[in-house]
Amino acid sequence: MRVTFATLPKVDCPICRARAIILVSEDMPSSRYALVTYIRNPVGEFVEQLRRELHPSTVHLAAHLSILPPRELTGSEAAALEFLEDACSRVVPFSVDLGDVETFLPTTPTVYIEVKQAAYRMRELHDQLCGRGLRCEESWPYIPHLTILKTERDEQARAAYLMARERWARFPGKRQVHVEELMFVREESGGWQDVALVPLGRGQLSSKS
Repeated sequence: MRVTFATLPKVDCPICRARAIILVSEDMPSSRYALVTYIRNPVGEFVEQLRRELHPSTVHLAAHLSILPPRELTGSEAAALEFLEDACSRVVPFSVDLGDVETFLPTTPTVYIEVKQAAYRMRELHDQLCGRGLRCEESWPYIPHLTILKTERDEQARAAYLMARERWARFPGKRQVHVEELMFVREESGGWQDVALVPLGRGQLSSKS
C-alpha cells in the first residue's frame, strides 16, 4: 500500500504529521480484492476434478469466472461493496457459453477454457465495475475465461493443456455458465476469503414488482 503526503491534511507539527500517516495507513485496505462468479454446475465439477488430477496443490480454489481480477482498493472495503451492490443491481443476469481449452503460453503458464458466446457481456460488466475505489491499472488486458490451472513451469502447462483438451472434448454436459450472482473476495494469508455476495438484477426485480 502506498501513502502519499498529498492525501494527508495539512499539519505543521512533524510528530502530528507522522501520527496522521499512521492513521491513514490503518484506514486504507492492505489486501487485494477480486470479484468472481462461482461455477457450481457440472462444468465447475469438471474443472475442479481435473485440477485435482493435474495440479493437486491448487485444489482449494473453487471453479470461477473472474469479473474483476485481483487489485488493491483506493478506498474502504465498505465503499467498494456499496458501489458494487448499486451497480450490479441494475445488471440483468446473463449466460455465457464456453469454447475450447486454450493456454496463455508463452506469456503465463495458464491453462483455461475460453468464454465464447456472450463474452462481450463479461467485458461490459468488467468495464462498468472498474470505477470508484476499484479502478486500477491491470497487468493484462481483460480476457473472459475459466482458469483450469496455472503451473510453475511452461512444460507443466503444455502437458496439462493436452490432457485438459482431450478431457474437455469428451465432456457430455452443457457448456454454459449462468451469471446471476457475484462474490466479492479478499486475499488473506495466501488464500481468498468470501466477503459478500453481490446479486445481479436486484434493482430490475424491484422495479417490476
